[in-house]
Amino acid sequence: MAKLYFNYSTMNAGKSTLLLQAAHNYGERGMEVYLLTARLDTRAGEGRIGSRIGLGREADTFTPEDDLFARIAAKHDARQLACIFVDEAQFLTETQVWQLARVADDLKIPVMAYGLRVDFRGQLFPGSAVLLALADTLREVRTICHCGRKATMVIRKDGEGRVVIDGDQVQIGGNETYISLCRRHWREAFGKG
Repeated sequence: MAKLYFNYSTMNAGKSTLLLQAAHNYGERGMEVYLLTARLDTRAGEGRIGSRIGLGREADTFTPEDDLFARIAAKHDARQLACIFVDEAQFLTETQVWQLARVADDLKIPVMAYGLRVDFRGQLFPGSAVLLALADTLREVRTICHCGRKATMVIRKDGEGRVVIDGDQVQIGGNETYISLCRRHWREAFGKG
């Protein structure tokens, strides 16, 4: 039975590295995979999934308007797909998460989604909220805070290194913009007593 998986974490936990390794494993066995990433995130280049340790691979991009079920079904008709990999899954819409669930249920293709759980304000991303509700299997990818505890939150910094407490939910960035922290240190940095 194919499943919808959600692998979630905070920034810098190695989600993209794990995705690329899993996709490589399928390829080594001669199995076709289909990789998707959010068009919004071009840090590794448009249409490219990249990791901080230097791994990378081309991928198709998605926008909120895309029908992922229709796209995947067409790809599957053209060549038998063994697994679907979605990077930056927090940027999926509710409708797209349901479409990915249909891929697992109706096309019987496993879907492995990788993304952030919460934003810098501690709020769920819309795509992540639906994935947490619908995924058959949830996997937390762990990273650590500077204190050694598990990091579950992230803060955003401005150009001068100050913590940002307001702003748009989405701002693409890496280590220069975001720091992963445990809840205690996030509360201290964010002023949540």
